[in-house]
Amino acid sequence: MYPQVVRQRRQASTTRPSSPSLPRLPVPDLRKTLQGYLKSLEPILHERAARGGQSFDAAYRAQQEVIEDFDRGLGKACQERLLELDARSPHNWLDDNIWLKKAYHEWRAPIIIHSNWWLALEDDLNVPKNIRYPSAERFKFTAWQVRRAAWLVHRVLEFKAQLERKNPNLEDNRSGIWFRHSALQVFNKCRVPREHCDVFSSAASLSEPHARQLLVMSLDMFYAVEVLDSTGQVVPPGIIEQRILAVVRDAKTRQGSGERPVPVGVLTTDDRDRWAKNLRHLLSLSPNNHKVLQTITSSLFALSLDDYSHHLSPSARTPNIDLTAHLHNIRSGHNARPGFNRWYDKPFTLIVEANTRAGVLGEHSPVDALVPSIIADYAVVQGVIEDDFPAKLDPNDLSPRAPSEAVEGWSRLDWVTDDLIARECDAAAERAKQIVDDSDADELVFDAYGTDWIRREARLSPDGYIQMAMQLAWYRTRGSFTATYETVLTRLFDRGRTETVRTLSTDSRAWVLAMTDPESDTETRLALLQRAIQTHTAATRQAATGRGFDRHLLGLRLMLKPEAGESHPLFEDPLFTESQTWKLSSSGLSAGEQFRGTGFGSPYLDGYGINYMPAPERLRFGIESKHSNPSTSTSMFMTVLTDALLDMRTLCTPTLHSHL
Repeated sequence: MYPQVVRQRRQASTTRPSSPSLPRLPVPDLRKTLQGYLKSLEPILHERAARGGQSFDAAYRAQQEVIEDFDRGLGKACQERLLELDARSPHNWLDDNIWLKKAYHEWRAPIIIHSNWWLALEDDLNVPKNIRYPSAERFKFTAWQVRRAAWLVHRVLEFKAQLERKNPNLEDNRSGIWFRHSALQVFNKCRVPREHCDVFSSAASLSEPHARQLLVMSLDMFYAVEVLDSTGQVVPPGIIEQRILAVVRDAKTRQGSGERPVPVGVLTTDDRDRWAKNLRHLLSLSPNNHKVLQTITSSLFALSLDDYSHHLSPSARTPNIDLTAHLHNIRSGHNARPGFNRWYDKPFTLIVEANTRAGVLGEHSPVDALVPSIIADYAVVQGVIEDDFPAKLDPNDLSPRAPSEAVEGWSRLDWVTDDLIARECDAAAERAKQIVDDSDADELVFDAYGTDWIRREARLSPDGYIQMAMQLAWYRTRGSFTATYETVLTRLFDRGRTETVRTLSTDSRAWVLAMTDPESDTETRLALLQRAIQTHTAATRQAATGRGFDRHLLGLRLMLKPEAGESHPLFEDPLFTESQTWKLSSSGLSAGEQFRGTGFGSPYLDGYGINYMPAPERLRFGIESKHSNPSTSTSMFMTVLTDALLDMRTLCTPTLHSHL
């Protein structure tokens, strides 16, 4: 998506125009926002009327009166306050003041699965088959695991170096400017728990040693590894490998001598207020713990080395047991001990298993998943080049060889703990396992066709097409409709993050009902599909260009002064809440040719979280729901979504119409 970053471009001319700058995110027009909101209520009102509720016309008039009252009175005051806030904001009224707190940092739920996203990277074809595909679950580190980890770390650092060089080829367009700022938010940052509302760690300067170090986790032990030299240059991959090998040797030696560290990292999986309380206690135990925390939060990013190759039982209900096991390990660690050997508050954690399967786990608040996925794409697109290491590896020698002499450039990060922290870790681990055991996550790899067919043959927008497929699948499994969230990036603007596209519309509802009506003919169905996708595409364009309404509604609501007795029925109506109850929550990544799968958790117990990657020849869907809810089943939804996509191909292919 950003070829100027991951591929070389033609040489720039000697005379360049001045670099473009990004405009400020606008505060949308109040009336247009309210009109857009009212329009989005139509399918919900139609659905209520169809099920015996108030007639559509009466319900619509009631909503119209509430909205017009807000527009004439309190809404104007809220709009003025929002405009004043914008005038005081250095970059962006939303990002500077509202979004991080309300979307992420004030939420107290555990971030494991509920907030973190995960991404499975493609295999490195240079890895020997006997390493990549062990005959049974393996519980020991391997030399190829360490080498691939060192290579991926080096590649990520190379990418960061490109960003920091302010490459003119990167900043000669607005997308490049937006991407550079966004991508740098991944590094040297960390979410830090605080009671009621979390914060980000303070920015670290490269002059500080912590800012040049990689956080490495191995056997639940923490280490700092220097991966940039004192001038900020990236350390060669062979040296990174030697330092990681020294860490592995140290961890194994300590484990072999009977040392069992208190797994402090599992506390990051817990309720945020409880984690904040436990962190405060940890810091009270020793000044050393302050130093450990500073190193963790200021480190470039994190690497988890797992001393196993995670397998699932052969009885697991999944079409690809290796891929599902891989995704589960990235999402939450080994199913028997989820949450261990991780620090969930880091924005970017590389995870490498003993069989060299690799992935990325991300904390969501600094930046949305598309940006770190581009970093991961750069890291994985080039496999290990053995000539960049001191010696080639023997394919039959599984165990990593310890360095022959003392290696510098790494250090232990040992927490001082007590019985209370040990008990809290045990309790947090139990709660994490309950969350993970309830998570029903898998990957649908649909390879009957991809975006090429959708564009060329169906002549439709791939994203709108995919969104309609999910609408149809939801209705076929539930017999009803739900508010649907799709993420749209506002990357045209300074510090732009996201806006919502409400996929459920009057037109999408009409098409879905036609697809389930045996009396509806194919011509009608096709015309309704085309119209629904046109409506969706127009809504997407509005959201991407700063004319969406969900973020604006949030800002207006926050401009109310409840201490002065201000309130309005617009925000208190149950319909307002229902229209934002995203039981179908979706987000699209890039084509993902270098990724095996992806995912994020459903925000509701009776819903689905769907991260999809549309590629020219296939469509991937990372789907998550909850085992405990009888209304949802990831495997069922995968089956029904597959059927919906096949039915849509038939609908869009004249020669196949007779099969509908």
